[in-house]
Amino acid sequence: MGLSFLQHAYMNEVLAYSPGAASLFGVVAPNSGNQKILVKYGTPEQHEKWLQPLTNGTMQSGFSMTEPDNPGSDPRSITTRAELDGDEWVINGHKWFTSNGYAADFYIVMCRTADADGSGAANDKMTQIIVPKDTPGVNIVRGVPVWGRSSSHCEIIYDNVRVPKENQLGRTGTGHQAAQDRLGAGRVYHCMNSIGSMWRAFDLMIERLMTREVHGGEKLESKQFMQGFIAESYIDIQSARLMTIDCAEKMESGADPRADISAIKIFVPAAYHRVVDRAIQVWGAAGVSGDLPLASMYQGARTLRLADGPDEVHKILIAKLVLRRYHAGEAWDFGN
Repeated sequence: MGLSFLQHAYMNEVLAYSPGAASLFGVVAPNSGNQKILVKYGTPEQHEKWLQPLTNGTMQSGFSMTEPDNPGSDPRSITTRAELDGDEWVINGHKWFTSNGYAADFYIVMCRTADADGSGAANDKMTQIIVPKDTPGVNIVRGVPVWGRSSSHCEIIYDNVRVPKENQLGRTGTGHQAAQDRLGAGRVYHCMNSIGSMWRAFDLMIERLMTREVHGGEKLESKQFMQGFIAESYIDIQSARLMTIDCAEKMESGADPRADISAIKIFVPAAYHRVVDRAIQVWGAAGVSGDLPLASMYQGARTLRLADGPDEVHKILIAKLVLRRYHAGEAWDFGN
């Protein structure tokens, strides 16, 4: 599209105002994150075979990293194994929450390609490999129910799955770095998506406050409790938006954004949750019905506190980065 990273982030905010818009324009996860990985790590042949159809909307993709028996917050714990047999990778493992699992034409699978206790750095033992969904040995067990409803986040068993060696993305051992590249940008996009949805929830709340009559004809907007809701949601949205834009600007400039990425990953979903919660409270029973997008927003906001790393992991990272600076005799520069 010719957009810069920051422009792409703004676009996510605009599209997220309307449920379904991101999917309509082809920039919804996991396709958008997979496109980023294919652009950076893919070969020209992979671009032609996988990236171009994915961008054109004629293919769908899934991202297969999380495992039921290993902590999702530590991708280095992955046990799904890929071993070379001649010119083929042979993949065996158990994944779940493989996003877009049913609709995908292919998955990008995070595999261990070196022993955990073998030589080399801990972060150099993973490789991402493209696996077409119709490959023999790809067994979709189920769509994992989420919030009590069926979903397209699939549990998959890879049983002696064979794919050509040229399906690997980047050189062998770059899978962990590729995941970080994907997730870093993805966290900004998730946050801007959240802000767009917060904007919609805020507008819905104001609409209700200005039109709903209670207690003999008084509008809800005249009640101080409701005015407090307006102020608190305004603060949450503005704070979340400015934090995320500042983080995106740092990423685009090449500055170190790690603390900022973790900070927005913690703050924005929590703010999103609060904004939607207030809107639901104002709408009453209608707020939890299927007539409005608020109920699905509420569930999505809570889920984001787990997706791409739980809050607690990001808090630990922020603390480590700050303490490292002070132990080096420096201070944290909040101005840059």
